[in-house]
Amino acid sequence: MLQKSDSSRARPASIHRRRRRWPVLILLAAVAAGGGYYYYTATAGEPAPQYQTAKVALGDIETTVTAIAKMQPKNYVDVGTQVSGQLRTIDPDVGAVVKKGDLLAEIDPTVYQTRVAGDRASLDNLRAQLAQADAQLTLDQLRNERAQDLLAKQSGSRDAADAARATMQISAAKIDALKAQIAQTQATLEGDLANLGYTKIYAPMDGTVVSITAREGSTLNANQSAPIVLRIADLQTMTVTAQVAEGDIPKITVGTPVYFSTLGLPDRRWRGEVRQIEPTPTIVNDVVLYNVLIDVPNEDLMLMTDMTAQVFFRLGSAKDVPLVPTQAIRHGRDGAASVRVLTPRGPEERAIETGLSNRSVTQVTAGLAPGDTVVVGSSAAAAVPSGRPRMPPRL
Repeated sequence: MLQKSDSSRARPASIHRRRRRWPVLILLAAVAAGGGYYYYTATAGEPAPQYQTAKVALGDIETTVTAIAKMQPKNYVDVGTQVSGQLRTIDPDVGAVVKKGDLLAEIDPTVYQTRVAGDRASLDNLRAQLAQADAQLTLDQLRNERAQDLLAKQSGSRDAADAARATMQISAAKIDALKAQIAQTQATLEGDLANLGYTKIYAPMDGTVVSITAREGSTLNANQSAPIVLRIADLQTMTVTAQVAEGDIPKITVGTPVYFSTLGLPDRRWRGEVRQIEPTPTIVNDVVLYNVLIDVPNEDLMLMTDMTAQVFFRLGSAKDVPLVPTQAIRHGRDGAASVRVLTPRGPEERAIETGLSNRSVTQVTAGLAPGDTVVVGSSAAAAVPSGRPRMPPRL
């Protein structure tokens, strides 16, 4: 009976011990589930890196300096007037093609015609006076000879002989004065004839009338300034004036090849070379710019005055060479260039040597071969929208 009682007491004790184990098991299961959830969210938030890559390929490269330019005819003349007066006529219109010597305009010649007529009348009067003075001199010479003969024969007085000689000399001096007046009047006549000729304005060169600044009937005053009537330009050759920044001007020299396009014809290229670099800069909003002049043939007259052009100065070019994106190149403190080459083990740093370079691509002269894959950039795997951690799948 005693043994039966001990067995009965042992069974409730074991049941009690099993009941105390359940909270521990539940706690361990919760910890394991939390750890799994943390591991899943941590690994989901840090995906393996993805790389933006590009392959080394053969291609052409060109390095340039760009600038904005305006164009003007290389040769042009502002045709003005050398005399004052009312502008009577202007023959050509803007755009007319003229030849050297063509009549362009005329100023009222009335005043200058009157001056020429007065000069000629004065000249005729002086010449008549000269003829009269010549006759008087001849008479005075004869009287002087008689007076001197009478004095030599002691038939006349010395006073009469001296008076005859003085009269002859006065007549000779009068002739000299008249000749001087004639020369002066002749010079005045020639000047007035020149001014009369200036009332007709002729083309000084072959070209095209590109602008007319005066109007028929207006009065032009040549005494204060030289009034401009019109401009003639030779449009067969245009000069492109490009404004180049001071940081780029050392790269450009006389003879540097150039090409450019205009706003109206962006797909057409005109070519030329640098003719001149002006030494005096232009300062615009504290930016120092230098004028670079380029002459360009314009046989089809598609280039016009004051057109805007985008100019490219060719500093260097190469064809069929290995190229990589410029943004893939890294530079160390010593200036050495390198890239990250993508391999099965991941990106590897590799030193390279470069040649020509522009904003998009760079020539590789050593260190890479066509077909190599270089890392341009890297980006993380796509994140869950709104940045929330990825939830584990439902079981």
